[in-house]
Amino acid sequence: MPWDKFANIEMAFTFGDVILLPGKTQVEPSEVDLSTRLGEIGLHVPILSSPMDTVTEAEMAIAVARMGALGVLHRNCTVEEQVNMAKAVKRAESFIIRDVVTVTPDDSVEAARAIMREMNISGLPVVVGDRLVGIITRRDVYFAENGNQMVKEVMTKDVITVSPDITPQEARKIMSRYKIEKLPVVDDSGRLVGLITAKDVFYRESHPFATRDEEGRLRVAAAISPFDLDRAKSLEPYVDLLVTDVAHFHNENVIRAAKRIAEEVSVPLVVGNIGTYEAAEEIITRLDVIGLRVGIASGSICTTGEVTGVAAPTLFAVAKASDAVAKYGSDVAVIADGGIRGPAEAAKAFAAGADAVMLGFALAGTKESPGSPLIVGGKMYKVYRGMGSPSARSKRFALDRYSKPSKDIAEGIEGLVPYRGDVATVIDKFVAGLKAAFGYVGAANIREMKEKARIALLSSVGAREIAPHDVKPMEKFSA
Repeated sequence: MPWDKFANIEMAFTFGDVILLPGKTQVEPSEVDLSTRLGEIGLHVPILSSPMDTVTEAEMAIAVARMGALGVLHRNCTVEEQVNMAKAVKRAESFIIRDVVTVTPDDSVEAARAIMREMNISGLPVVVGDRLVGIITRRDVYFAENGNQMVKEVMTKDVITVSPDITPQEARKIMSRYKIEKLPVVDDSGRLVGLITAKDVFYRESHPFATRDEEGRLRVAAAISPFDLDRAKSLEPYVDLLVTDVAHFHNENVIRAAKRIAEEVSVPLVVGNIGTYEAAEEIITRLDVIGLRVGIASGSICTTGEVTGVAAPTLFAVAKASDAVAKYGSDVAVIADGGIRGPAEAAKAFAAGADAVMLGFALAGTKESPGSPLIVGGKMYKVYRGMGSPSARSKRFALDRYSKPSKDIAEGIEGLVPYRGDVATVIDKFVAGLKAAFGYVGAANIREMKEKARIALLSSVGAREIAPHDVKPMEKFSA
């Protein structure tokens, strides 16, 4: 009977409905460990940047990986463009660069200069076949008599080299001793197998908690349609994680398509979005995945709930998915996605069972997000749009045959967000707020946050009271 649907109705709590209660603690915020895992991938900071075309391209992915988080490249582009973004992240820094750009002794100096300019690199190993015979640097090119000279006329022939088993500390000492910026890596036969640069050694030392793979390269994830096996296979050699980008994953056709990707592609898979216990249960029991992207219609630029009346607020969805994970003793990670504007919402998500959070709005408007700042009314902004917005949909449908519209209505909007500066500062503040929340609860890590946090309902009056009230903030006077 229709009334039965109301008799045992559930409360779909969202972030603004609840508050975390303080607990007895001996944990200082500086002692909190926020590290988490997505399968075999360890994150020092439990944040993923959202695969939106106004949030995550190569520059954002590089920046968040250096902070210990993980960037998810959007798919609102051609396969080639997405692959090139992934390659750019992998080349951004690496202890030993394996995909080395080289020239031969008989190439012209002008050709070497063009490669350096195009690739934004300052030196090129010189090889005959795969054997190292020299190195040419930007300085050599600059002082060459003319561009028609051959590389062998200006290159350095006596090259300092190292073996593949060298450590970062040893490489730094050698570079310092010989005042050089590049160390070719050769095997016992004199074959060039890699290159170490001073820049990469510097970045490794200055970002000790960066999210790196086994070769010291920054890790990166990429969004895919579950129906686009070709895109998944093209990305496979260059990414550490694939993330399905579907508004409603709990769909038999979608599940079957994702199952094929999980079986045919070796890269770990995160799927979503989902919003119920039943969806999480079915995925856990049917698919080989390492993570669930959880939350439907909570994003600040998502209109799904308004347009369709269907939603699963992120906090509610996280609690439901976490229950399913716990029941089956699964180690699948729960990733809270949507409505997380700052550390307060993130802390509540962790209390409800999340292992990581995905940020869109919180990272939009930063220097590293795609697009140039706009000046409106004397203030700087950046464009931020939902991937279900009309403009994003039209671009995706034009580029990606696997994004043919199954719905005839947009479920997102486009707007402006204030320019926020560099993403490192944003994440530092976010992490500081998150650690403070863990300290109030008395949780030293994410596992303890799940176990110890107590959640209470908050009335509308209470919501107003815990925010600044009855005063005019000083910044209003200077604005």
